Amino acid sequence: MAKRSKATARKKKTWKELSPMAKFGTITAAVVQLSLLVAAQRDISRRPAEEIRGSKALWRAATLINFVGPGTYFTFGVKRHPAAK
Repeated sequence: MAKRSKATARKKKTWKELSPMAKFGTITAAVVQLSLLVAAQRDISRRPAEEIRGSKALWRAATLINFVGPGTYFTFGVKRHPAAK
């Protein structure tokens, strides 16, 4: 394994070192992620098992994956009823 030179090593920035826009973006992403997680978990709790594809326990675990989990649940996990005419 080759050693990295000091010039190429990347230092992680602390919160204080981030720009105001970077802080805003981080907080916004966190709020969106938490909102999606809460919405998915609440929907799983309230929706009957017959209206969910697969196991509720597996979907609960899947929704813990950032952004992808809740999006996947709402896209593929919820059975859709055909529109009434």
